[in-house]
Amino acid sequence: MLDAISANRPIQFVLPAFPVKSPNREKVLGHLPDLAEELAVTFLDELCAELAEVYPPGVRLTICSDGRVFGDLIGVPDEHITAYQHEMAALISATGADRLALYTLDDYAPGASPVSLRDLLDREYTEPLSCLRAKVRADPDLRAMYLGLVRFLLEDRYGPDYTGTRAALQRESRHRAYGVLARSRAWGELVGARFPAAVRLSIHPQPCGSAKLGLLLGRTPDAWLTPWHAVAVHEPGGFTLMKRIEAERLGARLVHRAGRPSHYVLP
Repeated sequence: MLDAISANRPIQFVLPAFPVKSPNREKVLGHLPDLAEELAVTFLDELCAELAEVYPPGVRLTICSDGRVFGDLIGVPDEHITAYQHEMAALISATGADRLALYTLDDYAPGASPVSLRDLLDREYTEPLSCLRAKVRADPDLRAMYLGLVRFLLEDRYGPDYTGTRAALQRESRHRAYGVLARSRAWGELVGARFPAAVRLSIHPQPCGSAKLGLLLGRTPDAWLTPWHAVAVHEPGGFTLMKRIEAERLGARLVHRAGRPSHYVLP
């Protein structure tokens, strides 16, 4: 960042985020972006515009969509990931500004199949699980991220269609969480190599002094809740992110736009 400022160039930000919608329909409306993503993208665009007011060369923010990275581990088909990425690209384009861009694993090796892309990522960047397990045991912040992933994986699978026991799913989620964490860290390494001078942002809470800056994408009672794990609900004070089942329990009304479910409105 200091090099960019010294040269009076735009500052580059990267944000690994917007992977794909949760497969749990008690949390989201479907597998495509909706108003929750639209509001988040608008916020990011407005943030870039505000930063340009104090730093005239401006900033450029690249959203590094990581659904392809671990789709096989979270139970989301690649066709849903592809559709989500296409819609996100259209959503970013619709902002009408050049401040935002989208980068995916597909861009790393154009034309490669989803399976080949993940194999390539594993060969080039993913660390052995034995090493990662040791790091999780030794690092409280990394362990907190791991436990957060366990929670999300459990919630995503523990929907109305799940027929097994919660205990069995808990064990499976702990195992899969290590795989997701390993791939996420590998994606972070790839993004770092692709954008070496960029300022790293994160949608997860970050401790003071971290190499990443934590960013909250919307108003929500849970700092871990994201647009792809929630729905947008319009309340008297504005929009809030919450799980779909919670919005429906509150009696919120579903709103459609362009023939697709978009968000909820509380009476």
